[in-house]
Amino acid sequence: MTVAIIAYGAGNTASVQFALERLGADARVTSDPAEIAGAERVILPGVGAAAYAMGRLDALGLTPVIRAFERPLMGVCLGQQLLFERSDEGAGADLLGFIPGVVARLDPGPSLPVPHMGWSALSIDRDDPMLEGVAPGDHAYFVHSFLCPDGEATLARADYGGPVPAVVRAGNRWGCQFHPERSAAPGARILKNFLELPA
Repeated sequence: MTVAIIAYGAGNTASVQFALERLGADARVTSDPAEIAGAERVILPGVGAAAYAMGRLDALGLTPVIRAFERPLMGVCLGQQLLFERSDEGAGADLLGFIPGVVARLDPGPSLPVPHMGWSALSIDRDDPMLEGVAPGDHAYFVHSFLCPDGEATLARADYGGPVPAVVRAGNRWGCQFHPERSAAPGARILKNFLELPA
């Protein structure tokens, strides 16, 4: 199983790579468009600002490669947010546009800090191969200051002053707002499920 982890200067790439290698995958950190296009799976990681991330993807010629990729693709943390249409961060940014909606600043109310950082329980909204073996109440590790819109793409949620879309899907593209590579057994199971998805 060849997995391309997209390197674009906004990533938690090493921890994702090590987690996939522990599961037996050939995980390669790369910004080579041809290698990404030819991979069996692609992971779009990310930590940081949406506009910067999209600028880097554009500069590296990777935006059309990602949009054209037809095998399983997973966005992690900022990578999930990039799957949506637009972000309100800063002056705003157009994103990859796979899922309708605008990513907005997280506003959990005065009693909870931003960013949402730490372990939160998952609720499963609907069955999906990505969530096979993940139980309601399993915890995942989150670090984020922006919130994806909650809609038809949502597979699982957390609660942080309101619903947090934790896992989303649009066709062959999935997103995890949390860090599966840091989320103990449930995160490892999600990564394993991703590797086992039919192409």
